[in-house]
Amino acid sequence: MLPAPAFTQPTHRLRLLLCLLTALLLLPTTALTSENRVSPSSPLGQVVATDKDIKVFKTPYCGCCNDWVTYMEEEGFTVEAVDVSQEQLNVLKVHGGLQPGMGSCHTAFIDGYLIEGHVPASHIRRLLDEQPDVAGLTVPGMPVGSPGMEMGDRFDPFDVITFDRSGQSEVFSSHHQN
Repeated sequence: MLPAPAFTQPTHRLRLLLCLLTALLLLPTTALTSENRVSPSSPLGQVVATDKDIKVFKTPYCGCCNDWVTYMEEEGFTVEAVDVSQEQLNVLKVHGGLQPGMGSCHTAFIDGYLIEGHVPASHIRRLLDEQPDVAGLTVPGMPVGSPGMEMGDRFDPFDVITFDRSGQSEVFSSHHQN
């Protein structure tokens, strides 16, 4: 049997990802499909490209990130999950247009949009249906009761927020009860 090509071995794929993330640091955030969405031909677009519905970047030690990935799969999405360092994750957030104070524990990309944190699948579907000119959706922090953050009957109200690259944001949806 022939050995697998070098680019399919896990260590080589990780090196390629690291190189592409480093290139993102050196390039301006341009080549967008609109004012806000990531173009597939941009360096960031090449990093986030996947043959799945959604690509999730997370640190390897975050259990709620894994729970959100499972939730998305249960909701019918095909998911590619990639473990990265916190520094690499922060680079993706910045280059994806996420504003300070809007972050959470994992960052995903779907159809040029950045999805930050524990966003319900129904809102991602709505985003894809409506196609607004925004960079993406976020559920800042890690609110208890949001997808992947379930803790029995506990529920903390949370908002799903749209954001763009100019720093504008607005509430997309509010969740005040379970």
